[in-house]
Amino acid sequence: MSATTQDRYARLAALKPARRRAAEDEAPRGHAADTPEGAERLAQILGASPQRNRFGEHLALRRWFSEVIGGERTGDAASFYAPEGELDSAALRLLAPGAPQEATDPQQWLFLDTETTGLAGGSGTYAFLVGIAWWDAGGLEVEQFFMREHSEEHSLLVALAERMAERRVLVTFNGKSFDWPLLETRYRMTRRIQPPAPRAHLDFLHPARNLWRARLGSVRLAELERHVLGWNRGTDVMSELIPSIYFDFLRGGPPEPMVPIFYHNQMDLRGLAALASRVLSLLGNPEKHGQDGLELFGVSRICERRGECIRARGLYERSIASELPTETDRAARRSLAVLAKREGDLARACELWEGMLGNSREGLEAYEQLAIYYEHRAREPHRAAALVRSALAELRKANRLGTVAASVHRRQRARFERRLVRLERKAGRALLDALEAESQVNQ
Repeated sequence: MSATTQDRYARLAALKPARRRAAEDEAPRGHAADTPEGAERLAQILGASPQRNRFGEHLALRRWFSEVIGGERTGDAASFYAPEGELDSAALRLLAPGAPQEATDPQQWLFLDTETTGLAGGSGTYAFLVGIAWWDAGGLEVEQFFMREHSEEHSLLVALAERMAERRVLVTFNGKSFDWPLLETRYRMTRRIQPPAPRAHLDFLHPARNLWRARLGSVRLAELERHVLGWNRGTDVMSELIPSIYFDFLRGGPPEPMVPIFYHNQMDLRGLAALASRVLSLLGNPEKHGQDGLELFGVSRICERRGECIRARGLYERSIASELPTETDRAARRSLAVLAKREGDLARACELWEGMLGNSREGLEAYEQLAIYYEHRAREPHRAAALVRSALAELRKANRLGTVAASVHRRQRARFERRLVRLERKAGRALLDALEAESQVNQ
């Protein structure tokens, strides 16, 4: 048996709890006899208590936070980003086009984050800790449901379904591809509990990538908290260690290592709530809330993808007027040129393409677009041919420098060479026509 298979079986075995020696009638009140040895101590440390429903018990913990992130403050972010009144419908349209009216009501939002027995998902992965949160009384109410052992999963899932029935808009960070599909699988596998159906599901991972990946590279929630929200959550457990810590607890290990996992889950929920408000304010009024050209560039991309081209063009103009990194500046100019061409503003498009010429991907595309313009619009094939010759020279340079893949080089060279043959033929005909016209005039 391979080491990987042995590890998988060991994890499955860990889901079978370490039973207490005491008889069931001797177990403390609120503590089942088959829960791990440290479950009662864990509840005391956390200030949590058992919660019962028709499927049994699970551990539950509730806390209210007036500030969105604990730990060290590193910037001038507001202490909490809870919105007042209805959310900006224009911002929400950019975030989730087609979202129902309920999504504009922040009282309908339910933030969700899970801690699981594995990071790859699949039917053998359990969500042993489910954290939810909602805005309340100017702060954030956080509730956590914990599966002390496998048999408490049904009870946990029922409690979650009840909370989701109260607030119908689910809000996550990468939850569309991980947390919520995993929970839906767990509901289906019970064959007894109907999975709740949110009216809308808002996920902030992709907006965060559009807005901040060019600046930060990583858009992990902890990095966004530090560099966008201005908070440092402090010492935190590593996500990849969480499953093994939980399995150790199930095997009868000490409860203390579990406490940072609850804290980690709380921090994720609080960070998500702050990030949601930050994104909405930025999408609603980027001119006011944008901190730099990179954020304006990010909003521009979102606007363009949602079909709001006029707004996107204005924001692209503002972003390139600021100090953008070279690669981002080229990308912004390329997108702006595409929008200008689409709207018939060829003068602005040509101006942008002229400023982009070079052996970068955008620069080579600019050569091609200018050649198209001079061939078909300006009717100057000789000038278009000169641009294509320059493009071929830049392409050869890029190939020598290794800045372009061999397959891309071959494909682009073939396309430019075909265009050059056609343009030289056109230029030759144009020259003959000009000479003939001149001859007729002289006669």
